[in-house]
Amino acid sequence: MPYISNTDKERQKMLQEIGVKSFEDLIANIPDQFRKTAALNLEKPYSEWEISNKISRLAAKNLSTCRVNSFLGGGIYDHYIPAAVDHVLLRPEFHSSYTPYQAEVSQGTLQYIYEFQSLICDLTGMEIANASMYDGATATAEAILMSVRKNKRKKAVIAGTINPSYLQVIRSFVCGIGIELVIVPEKEGLLDYDELSRLVDDETACVVLQTPNFLGNIEDPFQVEKIAHKIKNLMFIVAVDPISLGLLNAPAEYNADIVVGEGQALGNGQFYGGPLLGFFATRMSLARTMPGRISGGTVDKDGKKAYALTLQAREQHIRREKATSNICSNQSLCALAATVYMCLMGKTGLTEVASQSTTKAHYLANEIAKLPGYEMLNDAPFFKEFAIRTPLKPGVIIEKLLPENIFAGIDLEPFGYEQAMLVAVTEKKSRAMLDEFVNSLKEVHNG
Repeated sequence: MPYISNTDKERQKMLQEIGVKSFEDLIANIPDQFRKTAALNLEKPYSEWEISNKISRLAAKNLSTCRVNSFLGGGIYDHYIPAAVDHVLLRPEFHSSYTPYQAEVSQGTLQYIYEFQSLICDLTGMEIANASMYDGATATAEAILMSVRKNKRKKAVIAGTINPSYLQVIRSFVCGIGIELVIVPEKEGLLDYDELSRLVDDETACVVLQTPNFLGNIEDPFQVEKIAHKIKNLMFIVAVDPISLGLLNAPAEYNADIVVGEGQALGNGQFYGGPLLGFFATRMSLARTMPGRISGGTVDKDGKKAYALTLQAREQHIRREKATSNICSNQSLCALAATVYMCLMGKTGLTEVASQSTTKAHYLANEIAKLPGYEMLNDAPFFKEFAIRTPLKPGVIIEKLLPENIFAGIDLEPFGYEQAMLVAVTEKKSRAMLDEFVNSLKEVHNG
């Protein structure tokens, strides 16, 4: 392996230390039928320019949202990312850093984690946030585990309007540890509040709500909170789209106990579905049961500002049985992107992004609903995403619009909604792009 810098002499010394004469001795127990002896038939070596050119040609086959009119959503969105975000991310002190294992020499990393936590608290209205998590789905699952640790109950009541991918991850987290999941049915695009009231009881550890929900509809968290907090010590968990908080009530205003969500929309690309980052915020009284880790600010012996890992209850740092989380990645670079994005946008900028997204989404929904054979799946209020009934199978529509460089949306049939499609709109859409989509839908229907 010529790309490993060990010399023949060094390799021979290692073999002697191990007690063998050759590399073949190390793999002598592998049966011959599993060992490839024929030539690999690799292509000839490429120069740097040649391999760059080849990779560029292959990459050009991908259809990214930079080249198409995309209306894909379902939890990952095509918001505009200011150029300054990548400029900061690619600085070597950030781009090459992994995690602050040696906190005293990782002050820059700890500082931006601290700033990220502070911004998430500002956004959600909560008192404390951790250093981010793997993604929104795992953050939601961890919130359920946290509520079980806190009140020692084993039942989680979950809105049936939650993102199905979140629910799948939650099931993976709780299977085998005795937590009962109770799914509250949907009613006309929203949670069935009467059924929720019936299902919540003294054995319930938490109620989990997502707003806007999977269909893009805005739930009534105030009503859910009243139902949830009728039970003493029950945890009200809310999963939110951070962009929506530019317009909608902060979770602290409706007395949420734990706030989680997917932070991809904050300055991170769609990345073919990942990497992502989750955020997690709660009340100060619950800090010691929170998963992940927390960066705190202090002063050193000379009175200068300094940062430290205040809490780090991961199994990497303490005994596994006492750890509050087994998640080993806080997606630090993605969290930095979110931090830079939120600082650049500010309160007014985030409100503008949210306002433009929802205004354009409602314009598009109205225009599509005028087309023959199309109608809204329900009449619930929505933010930047909505579901429509289609005259043709959504898969047919999606396939027919691909040659026109349009990503039409998400086929909802696999999620139990017959002949329906989920459409997302962000601030990036111009009137011309929205009208182009409407005209293309009209042409598909007319054959």
